[in-house]
Amino acid sequence: MSVSKRILVGVSPLSWTNDVLEDLGGDIPLEICLEEAAAASYEGIELGRKFPRTINTLQPILSNAKLKLASGWFNGFLAERSVEEELEAVHDHALLLKSLGAKVMVYGECGAMPGNSPLDEPLSLSPALGSISLEQYAQKVNNLAVSLLKIYGLRLAYHHHLMMIVETNDELKAFLEATDDVVGIVLDCGHATTAGVDITWVLENYGNRVAHIHMKDVRGDVLDDVINNDLSFNNAVRNGLFTVPGDGIVDYTPVINFLKQSNYSGWIIIEAEQDPEKAPPLETVKKARAWVKNEIGI
Repeated sequence: MSVSKRILVGVSPLSWTNDVLEDLGGDIPLEICLEEAAAASYEGIELGRKFPRTINTLQPILSNAKLKLASGWFNGFLAERSVEEELEAVHDHALLLKSLGAKVMVYGECGAMPGNSPLDEPLSLSPALGSISLEQYAQKVNNLAVSLLKIYGLRLAYHHHLMMIVETNDELKAFLEATDDVVGIVLDCGHATTAGVDITWVLENYGNRVAHIHMKDVRGDVLDDVINNDLSFNNAVRNGLFTVPGDGIVDYTPVINFLKQSNYSGWIIIEAEQDPEKAPPLETVKKARAWVKNEIGI
């Protein structure tokens, strides 16, 4: 099957409005985000903090914008609570995704993170996967993934992420080895590059586990500053660590080859947590959409 029939190209609302840093894009209406996403020729969009979370409200908004719902992030706490508690917490979110046609749910593990505001802590304080029982945790993730698929028809897409327990290359490798194939992952090229994850190794050994792809890039000079000064995740974002693909140091060759040669079927999401005043959203996402067209042919 051709690439264009297997893969949909979407965009994250983070280019318009940051989910955590409320001043970044706080004044940009959701309607502008959706209008510009559609104008830049994207087929879909992920959820963001300004999106209504009721089916009857969100459905017509997306339909009017001619955008599909690609997925949406869930703040998970399996490191701290039971599968039953997690299923209860995720119900409304998972039902919304299912009802609006999404096939994957992005899962971010927010348990076991440091301090009262973890994303404001230095990156060196990132929790180690070894701080919890991987065997027990993996079984809970397996069980959650099975339940999500059975109840909602959603594949769990686990997001390796800075400041979370699955961050580094060794942690991602251990996590993938410990969990079953029903557990998918989000391949986030920006987080991977920053944390030293070997993207080629992941794709060669666990390409079948890739359920969703976030295509963002990393500015090398900012990364050096972040590492040398042990900045927090939020300060890294404010300083412009992330940008759109083709605008940084990420080697996208293995990802492009994977998309062209594998059986991957799903979304690639253009994502860059940036200050919209420094990186005008429409101009930025149009440039990224052109890059995807040129590099991948879709």
